[in-house]
Amino acid sequence: MEIKGRIIDIEGKKIFKGVVRLSEGKIISVEEINADVPEQFILPGFIDAHVHIESSMLTPSEFARLAVVHGTVSTVSDPHEIGNVLGKAGVMYMIEDGKKTNFKFYFGAPSCVPATPFETAGSTISVNEIEELFQLNEVKYLAEMMNWPGVLNNDPEVLAKISLAHKMNKQVDGHAPGLKGGQAKKYIDAGITTDHECFTKEEALDKLSFGMKVIIREGSAARNFDALADLLHEHYENMMFCSDDKHPDSLVEGHINKLVERALAKGVDLFKVLQAACLNPITHYGLGVGRLRPGDPADFIIVDNFKRVNVLRTYINGINVAENGTTKLSRVLSPIVNNFNTSPIDAGSLALKSSVNQIRVIEAHDGELVTTSGIEQATKIDGNIVPDVSRDILKLVVVNRYENSRPAIGFIKNFGLSRGAIASSVAHDSHNIIAVGTNDNDIAKVINLVIEEKGGIAAINGVDSSILPLPIAGLMSDLDGYEVAKKYSALDVEAKQMGSRLSAPFMTLSFMALLVIPELKLSDQGLFDGIKFEFVDVEC
Repeated sequence: MEIKGRIIDIEGKKIFKGVVRLSEGKIISVEEINADVPEQFILPGFIDAHVHIESSMLTPSEFARLAVVHGTVSTVSDPHEIGNVLGKAGVMYMIEDGKKTNFKFYFGAPSCVPATPFETAGSTISVNEIEELFQLNEVKYLAEMMNWPGVLNNDPEVLAKISLAHKMNKQVDGHAPGLKGGQAKKYIDAGITTDHECFTKEEALDKLSFGMKVIIREGSAARNFDALADLLHEHYENMMFCSDDKHPDSLVEGHINKLVERALAKGVDLFKVLQAACLNPITHYGLGVGRLRPGDPADFIIVDNFKRVNVLRTYINGINVAENGTTKLSRVLSPIVNNFNTSPIDAGSLALKSSVNQIRVIEAHDGELVTTSGIEQATKIDGNIVPDVSRDILKLVVVNRYENSRPAIGFIKNFGLSRGAIASSVAHDSHNIIAVGTNDNDIAKVINLVIEEKGGIAAINGVDSSILPLPIAGLMSDLDGYEVAKKYSALDVEAKQMGSRLSAPFMTLSFMALLVIPELKLSDQGLFDGIKFEFVDVEC
């Protein structure tokens, strides 16, 4: 088989008329020719350098069906979401499901399950289990080391995991939002090689100066492209692209191709952008993905232009897996696995009786995982602190999904709901049930909808309710990916019709329990200060 076009040699920094010949899944030759060729560009496929597949609410095999349409041929996937629910067995589920389709999934061994001791997870992953995972060909690295205080304070278990990764020649991914200066240097000197959590250009430059690779992230809720894209001009050799957490509707619209498109629109050199998008993940993690060279696996894409980065065809192992916006990967059966053991709640359990006049409030910010902490005057009815829609102060609730316990209660600003409530069993990183709403009755009802389905995202507005069930670990659907995207989009629209001003209300909600991201979050055990790394009172 041979394909002609304008071949992009990223490493040689040239474009030439040529022909690519392939046989039995391998590139046989890449030859320059002096003849007319179709007006199309042939180049290596795109790679997502850091993603939690579970956040798409799709299984790996279903994620692949949607991703290949956009020229993605491989992912560097951290399965710590399902790891927090099911432990090592959850990681194995992702690996085995990924093997069922023609896509190059590579995984990390989760480093922080549970993420912190300040929340209830469904399982743990020990140092011994990490070592067992490292024996697998699909496991290429120690996944994001979120416990940066443990690194800085020389926590023995944290250091043991990092040491094991180095011993077994595995990379160690980082997660250190806001860390700069001496603290960043100590974190990086421990042997941690990447970070996708940089908020600012200055933070990224600091980490790059200490030898760390910086990953530009554009997910459904967390984004740093605008802050970091200009760094590609000078630092492209040490940068990559990722989506981190991407909901299904966003995945239908685009993937890494959109980051390439935007970087080119900003005037970054084509070869620099493509090195970050196609090659750097291969060399950094040691992936078995082809680079459009003789002898390599035939993993490449064909695009018609670089203004829209319109992907005409995607090839993996020499097989055409997507063409003109349509996936050619078949659906596969994914078994149902779960860990969900809590009973319905009543609205009375959400009451917060108090004598104080001020409360500590989480302030959410659209497009960011970072929150701020505010102090607000408490609104009371019959001695209970209640939401105040007029000031956009809503009630936030987290319910332990692994055992019956008292709900944790907090308050949050900037969600904008004027009525009803929304809830999700996707709540990073322990994936308890999280809900936000305008009144206790609707909050209790929407939580109970999720409990009834043993996982899902849901919205309720008085008598009207909607839910997208997520029966696989309370994180993923067993439906067709495009159908999941439609159902999710309908719920997203519903949340916005209820008043939410956020670009991705459910994605933002899912991060309000992520304790390792400052400044203030809510776990099933209470309100948590992510800077001091300790619980704080709602009342103040």
